[in-house]
Amino acid sequence: MLLIDKIINDLPKLPGVYQFLNKEGKIIYIGKAKDLRNRVSSYFNKNKYESFKTKILAQQVFDIKHIIVESESDALLLENNLIKKFQPKFNILLKDDKTFPWICIKNESFPRIYSTRKIYKDGSIYFGPYTSALMVRTLLDLICQLFQLRTCNLNLTQSNILERKFKKCLEYHIGNCKAPCENLQSELDYYQSVNQIKEILKGNIHEIIRHLKDLMKELANNYKYEDAEIVKQKIYLLERFQSKSTIVSPKLNNIDVFSIIEKEKNAFVNFLKIMNGAIVQSYNVEMIRKLDETAEELLLFAIIDIRTRLNSDAKEILVPFSPSEKLPNVKFTIPKVGDKKKLLELSERNAKQSLLQKLKSIEIKPFDSKILSILEKAKRDLMLAELPKIIECFDNSNIQGTNPVASCVVFKNAKAAKNAYRHYNIKTVKGPDDFASMEEVVFRRYRRLLDEKKDLPQLIIIDGGKGQLNAAVKSLNKLGLYGKIAIIGIAKRLEEIYFPNDSVPLYLDKTSSTLKLIQNLRNEAHRFGINFHRNKRSNEMIKNSLEEINGVGKRTAEKLIKTFGSIENLKQAQLTEIESVTNKKLAGIIYEYLIKT
Repeated sequence: MLLIDKIINDLPKLPGVYQFLNKEGKIIYIGKAKDLRNRVSSYFNKNKYESFKTKILAQQVFDIKHIIVESESDALLLENNLIKKFQPKFNILLKDDKTFPWICIKNESFPRIYSTRKIYKDGSIYFGPYTSALMVRTLLDLICQLFQLRTCNLNLTQSNILERKFKKCLEYHIGNCKAPCENLQSELDYYQSVNQIKEILKGNIHEIIRHLKDLMKELANNYKYEDAEIVKQKIYLLERFQSKSTIVSPKLNNIDVFSIIEKEKNAFVNFLKIMNGAIVQSYNVEMIRKLDETAEELLLFAIIDIRTRLNSDAKEILVPFSPSEKLPNVKFTIPKVGDKKKLLELSERNAKQSLLQKLKSIEIKPFDSKILSILEKAKRDLMLAELPKIIECFDNSNIQGTNPVASCVVFKNAKAAKNAYRHYNIKTVKGPDDFASMEEVVFRRYRRLLDEKKDLPQLIIIDGGKGQLNAAVKSLNKLGLYGKIAIIGIAKRLEEIYFPNDSVPLYLDKTSSTLKLIQNLRNEAHRFGINFHRNKRSNEMIKNSLEEINGVGKRTAEKLIKTFGSIENLKQAQLTEIESVTNKKLAGIIYEYLIKT
């Protein structure tokens, strides 16, 4: 300890960040201080240890390094950055390693607009980051519907356009682009659209709607009714998008809201971003205590980290209590009543929901010895990197290409979790193409789990041979999940187990618990899929027969099916019951028809 005492005595009485290193030279703790010498010496005062964990930390310290900064606030930011970089074992663990998506307006002639997770200092404009990939896709879909912007990567300089180096493509012919490549759209007109998009991404939708309404009136007054109708459709889309935002109060703008819920060693922090009276971002993060940190310390750490990552510059932050230290140019508000209080309560409900999801997760449920034995054997037999606590199995179902559907069943801890089962209607595939159907369904399943930040499985089972397995692997590659989740295929004939990029199948012992587990999943997926397919075909037949009734269309038939379930139930229904679904006149026609048949 003589060496440590000398290092402490040499420390300046200035603000800064200190690093504790062990004998191997590894950083085990990083802290901040407004007086480095006083703060560091407190760890080695044997009569004043803050806790038993602090005593253990002090015993492992072999060397101390420090960095002097200008102020306490600089120390806060530097401490946060260094903790994220080195992740010392005695510091708060922030369980999050996401890179967030941004929307980029490319610095080029006739700028493209697209999503990206990388930022380049090339003069392009970036909006975000967004905590939800779904929100990014929604915004880009809205922009695509409102504005006809190019998606190609051609170098559209004025000289290239005038020299006629390019030809308009299919996007022009289907109405998605105005072909600036052939000088059919001026750069000024294009940039007017880009400027409106910037306002939408800033959240200034109200101003855009007002501008478009004025334009629509002007066009109508000049008898340009077709152009006015196009503008009217844009207004409709913007108003519909705006209505989906959670409006809190038009008086509130550029405010951050943070709340924290604690449970033993864990804490869950929720963040809400308020812009122009609407919630535009929501984000949850889990934190794990290492040295009995207070709620104030945890909240302050989360505020600095999240605001830095999400690029927030709000001058006011709503909190349930004052953090342990102040931030420069930021006002902390503890609301008591009104809209701000309601916002804080909403944030707290989100944080509590994160805690409840954690408590319900399989990590908290203890294994019994039999289940643990089955999972450990499956891990060995299938050469998995981790215990397959969550396994998901997919199966396609169609008869001669009609009503193609797919099913996904989920086993947690080797038992069916029926509330997590999902069935899918195939949307993008025409005809009986099992490979393309499997590719679509696997992509939809895991894109949604990623968007909703839900637990991913440790093992995916595909009911089928190499073809279906390769199709599923394609989707995992698109999502960046291949290699992160184990995936296998099982062929029915000889129960061969196929692995990606391996032409030689694995044959498990017929009495093996691993094979029985896989077969249970496969059979359950088949049963679930067949039942859904049968019900869909039955409903399709009922709908077709109902549509034969004069005046009954597709929508009315669907309502009748949903309400009564079958033709027999509909035949036994009273006239008044049918009238509750449709109008009196049509109900009478349906009632008369069913009596005669």
